[in-house]
Amino acid sequence: MTPNEYQQKAMTTAVYPVNHGKAYAVIGLCNEAGEVAGKFKKYLRDGIAEDVIRQQIKDELGDVLWYVSSVAFEFGLSLESVMTGNLQKLNDRKARGVIGGSGDNR
Repeated sequence: MTPNEYQQKAMTTAVYPVNHGKAYAVIGLCNEAGEVAGKFKKYLRDGIAEDVIRQQIKDELGDVLWYVSSVAFEFGLSLESVMTGNLQKLNDRKARGVIGGSGDNR
């Protein structure tokens, strides 16, 4: 499955509050990213078995991916274009020796 195929299929399951698609998608993404962090916190605290946490993280990352796709869709972006643009940006930074550090425009 290609990224754009995933995005198209994922969006067939989208159910948003009327007139709040962008906000719902962005807030959902933040929530799901927090759930990944929460699972990892419990892994550190409780010593959850590696195979158990792996599945939990996989499930949560799937939710993160769904919301990344949703945010992109809501802003008229294909998931593939987001992925391609990100790799181009990172490769450019690496080539210029500024992949580490901070700031959006380095």
